[in-house]
Amino acid sequence: MAGIPIQLIVNGEPVSRTVEPRILLSDFIRQELGLTGTHVGCEHGVCGACTVLVDGRTARSCLMFAAQADGATIETVEGLATESSSLSVVQEAFHEAHGLQCGFCTPGMLMTASEYLRTDGSPDRENIREAISGNLCRCTGYETIVNAIFKAAQRQAEEQR
Repeated sequence: MAGIPIQLIVNGEPVSRTVEPRILLSDFIRQELGLTGTHVGCEHGVCGACTVLVDGRTARSCLMFAAQADGATIETVEGLATESSSLSVVQEAFHEAHGLQCGFCTPGMLMTASEYLRTDGSPDRENIREAISGNLCRCTGYETIVNAIFKAAQRQAEEQR
């Protein structure tokens, strides 16, 4: 089977590859690009562990073929840290608020929270719960995750003043 040439931007870097037609975006990110922060859990789009941003919007990378991402801008959890290698506001907040336990869901939660914080100007705890409702966590009970996202929103608002 012939490969499909794709070009995309991943975490700010241009990427050109020829991919097999059936390779999933999650597998492409992990195997071809070596960005293993994107986790694969259920492989059915239910758990949210594989969430990445595609053109600024959350997407389940286990439900998307790499060829479908041709021409897109992809952001993975590795792209959240700033250029000086420090953590992003949302990553710092997760660390400080203990928004993770085993960490398996964390990359997907961080990506979902990142999109949410970019698009909601005045987040509250109920809206945060709704925003992350498509991401499953079996360890935390979600309260520390909600606290972390709320903390990140407060910090973000302070920085914009």
